[in-house]
Amino acid sequence: MSTLSKISFIPGYRLMDGSDLQQMVQALQGTVQFPASLTQIELDTGTKTASATAGAATLNKMAGVITSESLTTAAGADYTLTLTNSDIAAADQVFASVQLGSATTGMPTVTTVSPAAGSVVVVVQNIHATAALNGTIKISFSVFKN
Repeated sequence: MSTLSKISFIPGYRLMDGSDLQQMVQALQGTVQFPASLTQIELDTGTKTASATAGAATLNKMAGVITSESLTTAAGADYTLTLTNSDIAAADQVFASVQLGSATTGMPTVTTVSPAAGSVVVVVQNIHATAALNGTIKISFSVFKN
């Protein structure tokens, strides 16, 4: 049995602490090999930013950052972004993260990422107990072809 098969991976999103990450890296050593000259991975080129209007944006890139419109999403409520992107297929793996843009209150977190042919829907929930979002958020994404 390989070391990798001994690790218990839980489907879905979760935060990884240092020991989880170290265990995963150790399990993959010797399995994944990169040339010594590789110092970074770049997904696509050119402008990789767009702005959303009414929960929708278009950016035909393999990676990018979408800035939302100004939000007032209440504590516990969701914001849904539909990204139109001709580079995305339904079987692709799309990863997304979120951070505050101009907003200074609220605590946005990505809850679901649903790719489809030509688009992806990203749902962000404000998990703050009491504070609403009070400005923009930035949703970063990357597409990996399956």
